Amino acid sequence: MREIKIFDTTLRDGSQMENISFSLEDKLRIALKLAEFGIHYIELGFPYSNPKDAELFRRAAKEDFGDSKIVAFGSTRHKNKKADEDSNLIALVNSKADAVCIVGKSWDFHVEKVLETTLEENLDIIFESVRFIKAHYPEVIYDAEHFFDACKVNPEYAMKTILAAQEGGADWISLCDTNGGCLPFETSEIIKKVLPQLKVRVGIHAHNDSGCAVAQSIDAVMLGADMVQGTINGYGERCGNADLCAVIPNLVLKADVECIDVEKLKSLTALSHFVSEVANVIPDPHQPFVGQSAFAHKGGMHVSAISKDSRTFEHIRPESVGNRQRIVVSELAGRRTIIKKASEFGVDLSGDKERVDELLRLIVDLEHHGYHFEAADGSFELLLMEKTGAWKEFFKLESFRVIMEKKEDGRVETEATIKLHIGKNRIISTAEGNGPVNALDHALRNAIIQCYPNIKSIRLTDFKVRVIDSKKGTGAVVRVLIDSTDGKATWSTIGVSENIIEASWDALEDSIKLGFMRTQNINKHE
Repeated sequence: MREIKIFDTTLRDGSQMENISFSLEDKLRIALKLAEFGIHYIELGFPYSNPKDAELFRRAAKEDFGDSKIVAFGSTRHKNKKADEDSNLIALVNSKADAVCIVGKSWDFHVEKVLETTLEENLDIIFESVRFIKAHYPEVIYDAEHFFDACKVNPEYAMKTILAAQEGGADWISLCDTNGGCLPFETSEIIKKVLPQLKVRVGIHAHNDSGCAVAQSIDAVMLGADMVQGTINGYGERCGNADLCAVIPNLVLKADVECIDVEKLKSLTALSHFVSEVANVIPDPHQPFVGQSAFAHKGGMHVSAISKDSRTFEHIRPESVGNRQRIVVSELAGRRTIIKKASEFGVDLSGDKERVDELLRLIVDLEHHGYHFEAADGSFELLLMEKTGAWKEFFKLESFRVIMEKKEDGRVETEATIKLHIGKNRIISTAEGNGPVNALDHALRNAIIQCYPNIKSIRLTDFKVRVIDSKKGTGAVVRVLIDSTDGKATWSTIGVSENIIEASWDALEDSIKLGFMRTQNINKHE
């Protein structure tokens, strides 16, 4: 079995995605997690570009990344400088990385319009830059920028650029679809022509502007490429890079290509969610392999089929990538859906037709009034627990009040007061917040933290409000969805009301109660 090397550029290319900004500590945490997963090459960043990346390499030199190689990224020398005088190349040499990746121009259009130099001079730039780095490092990866676009226009010159890198001593030539505009059949035809002309190993670096990056990467491997460059969750500039969370399982589980150990592959979903958490990006529920909906089943016929054999509607076992099968409950649910979903929560309803029918009627009625259980598994779980008698009452609300005051100077102050009962104790709590829901959240936490200290681990990660019938204007029913996590699991809860504060409270209350129910070793209050 041929082993393919995985080159992760989440911390460099991925960090160029809009709304992502990794701190130095963020980058170190992610790099260590990537190493733990078994990524072969981890590109930390561009040591010449900013002080943060320069310091990152100094810090990384003190860490243990196991068998993973830390890579420093940079570009070829400036057209008016010698290689040994170029600050960018010197920074790469001083980075103390395990390998260096440098990028150079392949497209004559870029050479003349961007570098503003001659085609011949660009060949010298590539050769001299690679040779200089190779004199200091045992492994050099050359990224041939815009290579596929270059081959469409001037294939002879594009070939000369990568041969110059090979002659300079590059150990790898990575062919890049930098604009992400090529189709898989185009990149495949070019790779077929290029591979026989190279003596060094070849990689693929695809961007996703045409939605083809994963397909291009897999095709390249099938044609003989030995390295795939990409990012976790497909993060990257514009439309992103090849998503390693799709590339890796496709190679391992479907193409029988060795790149990541099958046991480590079981932590892929956890890795995906870890990176999204650090990046402060909401995970895409429909992301292949690792998304929350990747193995979710809603239609009654589908649920009936997978209850007999999951292979009927699942292309792999969800557990092989650390994900899980989900049964989505909605007004489309049948009896088998309810039974299957209940079994996920440890409730056996297979012999209780009356209870199942009752739940079905209730779900249909609630969804008619605006509830949306397929987006709020947590609220369905609570509903199920209550209707089957498995529910524990952690606290009981007596009342709450929210006051919002807008002052003459423009400041807005919000205060919430909650009265509730825990056992025989009546507790009153008041707190301020930056809005009514935030104030309610603070007041609730303050009220129950002494009895349930594990609430510290539960936090809200997303808050969505949707107007269900906009024709009613300000009197419309609103639906509030809250996503929460305890750092390990995530869950969603829902509230529906004509009053947005009431809907928010219902979703918030469900969120906290479900967090308690799922948390082990709850500090019980008698």
